[in-house]
Amino acid sequence: MKLSEMPIDELELLGYDDIALIILQESGKKMKLVDIFKKVCKVLGKPSECVETQLVDFFELMSINKKFIMLKNGFWDLQSRHKADIIIEDNDEDYIEVVDDDDEEDDENEDIFYEKDEDTDDEADDDLEDLAVVDEDEETSV
Repeated sequence: MKLSEMPIDELELLGYDDIALIILQESGKKMKLVDIFKKVCKVLGKPSECVETQLVDFFELMSINKKFIMLKNGFWDLQSRHKADIIIEDNDEDYIEVVDDDDEEDDENEDIFYEKDEDTDDEADDDLEDLAVVDEDEETSV
């Protein structure tokens, strides 16, 4: 059923995100968040001030709903229209290193609060090395 054909009583029972879902399905294209919410408010017969006062709440609602996806430049669309591009590299190494353009800058801004001791072994120091185990019998005599 189209949004324009739904009675206002049924529309009032739906959440903003449900109405936004129908709007995006009917439009068949991505839309700006403000435009989606303006249509939601218009369908529900809310005043135009509703858009300004409740837009942040609508953004939060859309963000946590897995049916929607935020795209570049403030556009939103249905998650079902987009696929995830997963790239898996099959190397002999145990990890995949992601190289970022800002890596060079990060090296210069290393954490200056902790010294790196390059001469130490990779094995962890045994903090319990000097710990002595005491039996219950020995405990009462001490």
